[in-house]
Amino acid sequence: MSAVLEEARATERAARSGRPTSAMLDLALFETRRLLTRIPMLLAFAAYVAWIVWRAPKFEDGFPALQNADRATQSGPLLVGLAVMLCANHAVLRSRRHDTDRHFGVLVLMPWRRTAAHVLSVVPAVLLVAVGVVGQFGWEALRPGAVGTGSVAELVVGPLLVLLFGAIGVLLARLIPSGFAAPLTIVLFFFLFFAGAFPGGTGERGTRWLAPVVDEMGSGSIPSDLMGRPAGWHALYLLGLGLTAGLLAVVAGGGRGWTLRGAVAAALALAITGGVAQTAAMPARTVVARAAATNNPEKQQTCVNRDGSTYCSFPEWQPRTATWASVVRHVQSLAGGKAHTQPVLVRQRIYATDGLASDGAIDPSANPYQVTVGTRWGGNRVPEFSAAVSSVLVTGSEKATGAMCDGRMVTVMWLALSWQPDPIQSLRDVRLDDSITGSAIVLSPTDPLQMTAGQTDVVRQLLGKPQESVAAKVKAHWAELTTPKVTSARVAELLGVAGPKEADKCD
Repeated sequence: MSAVLEEARATERAARSGRPTSAMLDLALFETRRLLTRIPMLLAFAAYVAWIVWRAPKFEDGFPALQNADRATQSGPLLVGLAVMLCANHAVLRSRRHDTDRHFGVLVLMPWRRTAAHVLSVVPAVLLVAVGVVGQFGWEALRPGAVGTGSVAELVVGPLLVLLFGAIGVLLARLIPSGFAAPLTIVLFFFLFFAGAFPGGTGERGTRWLAPVVDEMGSGSIPSDLMGRPAGWHALYLLGLGLTAGLLAVVAGGGRGWTLRGAVAAALALAITGGVAQTAAMPARTVVARAAATNNPEKQQTCVNRDGSTYCSFPEWQPRTATWASVVRHVQSLAGGKAHTQPVLVRQRIYATDGLASDGAIDPSANPYQVTVGTRWGGNRVPEFSAAVSSVLVTGSEKATGAMCDGRMVTVMWLALSWQPDPIQSLRDVRLDDSITGSAIVLSPTDPLQMTAGQTDVVRQLLGKPQESVAAKVKAHWAELTTPKVTSARVAELLGVAGPKEADKCD
């Protein structure tokens, strides 16, 4: 009751001064303070900040592509938006709950202006979320390993969601003056967009873009000019919906006049324009460019020479070439024979035919001493790439690596892992089942490799020995260690560890 009376006094003082606009702004400031200090809002913002702090440091293993980092800012604001909807709805219904509508009825400030004040009270929450989005994206953009280009249109989705939900909360209070309307709307929202009831259709476009957030987190990244996301149209769509909901709330609160009606029509036109444009088919030029990047990446790439080897990547990934070269140097420093100085061609390859949702495998290259690297880096990607480099140095090509089912696998894995800070952990990371015993699939940028249980035992023994002593034996016996059909038992004998109890046999 005290809050209602305080609101009435503040509104009356400004209204008596003959400045209804000032009264509306005073009421908006009052409602803003009330809104931002509500327990649901405080909890929502605390959860949002915690979500950013938890998610940002480990996003894409510290090597983010900014065209992915911008979309990663969109999910967190949903919680804040729903809290704003609930609290804004509750604020509009306050006078009805306390039966004080009649007190407002005698004031100069008209009901539609009070409704507009409630809509404006949502704006500071929108700005706070915008600060959170900038902070989260800036965190990723300032990382030394960051590459790519973010999109402003993707970044504004989070704040626009808060505006939309807040406006819906006010509109619901004017259309359905019941405290159950907002909670039921939240339940409906979760049912539609999280329980899969929304008719999203198939493909990258279509009605799925009518949802508030369209998240397409694939297993990798693609160049920003191949994204094909109608982010700008989606932002326009959300802005139009938010403005339409807010203006309709003012109309439902008694607002009249051609100016207000024209504003509603303009906002609705924005929503319809953005909604229709974002559901259109994928542009043909994007489809063609994706196919070219998948099948003929060399036509879109830039190459640099480092230590005699060549590194070709899409332009946005050029800063990563130095990191790739470091891995190649480490592996070659442990190799013997001509592999110690063999120039390699490291080429970045992607499967972008289906955009961000692409899960197609990259076929191994038959070109001699060509190594494939993907668009992701950090974490497990480092030992995976290291295994790809060492296998090519041992067998001569990625294509030949696929037929490797003998003791050379021991040499490959020791070369790939022994230089890592924690070789045993890297062995776990590079295997599909995260094991360090038994047989397992070894991940690679192209076709995976396969380790038998015996080979795993030999590799684990070698990784437990001093690197220098094993490296000397590897170089001394390089020719035999890399001979096709050499057994794991013979490799173990040459390197001075116990051999496997079973013969090499791959599934």
